[in-house]
Amino acid sequence: MRLSSMADYAVVTMSAAARHCGGLRVSAAELAAETGLPAPTVQKLVSLLTRGGLLRSVRGAGGGLQLARPAAAITLADIVEAVEGPIALTSCAPRGKHDCALEGTCTVQPHWAQVNDAMRGALAGIALTQLAQREVL
Repeated sequence: MRLSSMADYAVVTMSAAARHCGGLRVSAAELAAETGLPAPTVQKLVSLLTRGGLLRSVRGAGGGLQLARPAAAITLADIVEAVEGPIALTSCAPRGKHDCALEGTCTVQPHWAQVNDAMRGALAGIALTQLAQREVL
């Protein structure tokens, strides 16, 4: 499995936002400059992350972006799902989705939910506080 570029950039953006946690609000332009990501990409990510409940946008004087909840309460799984949707390694894994040519004959399909749960659990075990650290401990 490989993260999309947008999911990867979302993690980078959220990590930068987390480093401002407790300080002044930060703008999307500041996040773009800090991360080296293009400003239009950061703007799109901010929109997705806000819609996903991970960032909060405050308008007006002193406005800007801030984490919607503490960094310790945001996980890598939360960030990936805000950008990509539910974590599913195969096209048949999301319940109710029927776009697999092997549907009806596949004996592995019933097991994908367990695999997806394990993958999500692994990503959910990594808090944004860890990702925001500049050095790996």
